[in-house]
Amino acid sequence: MNQKFAKDFTWGVATSAYQIEGAANEGGRGPSIWDTFSHTPGKTVNGETGDVACDHYHRYQEDVDLIAGLGVDAYRFSIAWPRVQPDGKGAWNEAGFDFYSRLIDALLVKGLQPYVTLYHWDLPQALEDDGGWRNRDTCHRFADYAAEFMRRYGDCVKTISTHNEPWCTATLGHATGQFAPGYQDEAMAYQVSHHLLLSHGLAMQAMRGVNAETPVGIVLNHTPTYPANPDSEADRQLARLDDGTNIRWYMDPIFRGAYPQDVLAYLGDKAPKVTDGDMETIRQPLDFLGVNYYTRGYFSHANPQTPAPAAMGVTDMGWEVYPQGLAQHLVRITRDYLPPPIYITENGAAFPDRMQEGEVQDLARIHYLQTHLQALRQAMELGADIRGYFYWSLADNYEWNWGYSKRFGLTYVDYATQQRTLKASGHWYRDFIARQRA
Repeated sequence: MNQKFAKDFTWGVATSAYQIEGAANEGGRGPSIWDTFSHTPGKTVNGETGDVACDHYHRYQEDVDLIAGLGVDAYRFSIAWPRVQPDGKGAWNEAGFDFYSRLIDALLVKGLQPYVTLYHWDLPQALEDDGGWRNRDTCHRFADYAAEFMRRYGDCVKTISTHNEPWCTATLGHATGQFAPGYQDEAMAYQVSHHLLLSHGLAMQAMRGVNAETPVGIVLNHTPTYPANPDSEADRQLARLDDGTNIRWYMDPIFRGAYPQDVLAYLGDKAPKVTDGDMETIRQPLDFLGVNYYTRGYFSHANPQTPAPAAMGVTDMGWEVYPQGLAQHLVRITRDYLPPPIYITENGAAFPDRMQEGEVQDLARIHYLQTHLQALRQAMELGADIRGYFYWSLADNYEWNWGYSKRFGLTYVDYATQQRTLKASGHWYRDFIARQRA
């Protein structure tokens, strides 16, 4: 890796609240939809929950020291809405805010910039009981929460993102049932997606009404699509439709103020109900765009389907390692949408890591990092305005419906003892950043 990034390029690591905090019943925290979902038999691998996770709530200082030891500039983390407002409306929980105050102060003491996400899938269960994201009123409760966070912390955090990967909340949570709250209804999922986007727009307005100086934006997961056979019209149509439902469905309203017509035609009467003025609210100018990239989508109409070539292998999630997709996609969205500065807010890989003689030699993850950073540099040379990169994740953690069976971290976590051990990839990332600054 000889490519040099700009001196002001931001290097970081990322986590999310439910995946690391634990302390599910401490400090006045209310239950979230993920508490309910993970405690429902059959919903997660081995019935595992985030009740303890990485015990970050109690070990945050140790984790901040770990982050600082990597030599990164920034830490991206999410706020647990039910920790600061147990019912999602009404009274604020000062004990919850105190935890985030201590965390932010600890980061700032170490010279680390806090990059905050307001919603990473852990909706207060009380709001779910009132209809959750299916209920338009939740959009306004989210805006109230966003304004309160900005009022308290806008002057001491680097950026605030409204949502992380709304596609996952809508599709995996309401169409496939893989994620909380576990519904399987496609029409419902698209209505939820609209409410998520509307809540984003309302939150952007509310936060700017409190503090117009702190940069605000959104984080979207992008899985660029490829036809297995570019000469096959059927394969191209499959890839185009998936591009519409997972990328353009979220990018077009934010940047163009409208849903893509081909997807609306595909949905028919399953299209969401949109109220006058909604699209103008959603189309708030962003100060930045967060992009999460892990792999590509590969679409075949053949029977049996043609599998992705996977020339660089697959991860423990079964996802093809395809770094060139990152470069190609960043150039594409730069051309198509003229976005504001972009941060790669998540990029990483799960592998079946093993501790051997006190070390984790995760060479496949180092190769993943190397190739994706090369692709990122290529995209920048081709005109994409990328300002930072956050590896997912700082440490092994609770991987949603997969429980603790998948390890994405630069740090190995022994869940029985909560001991943290930096993997070979963590050493590589630390040394790479140091070389960039040399």
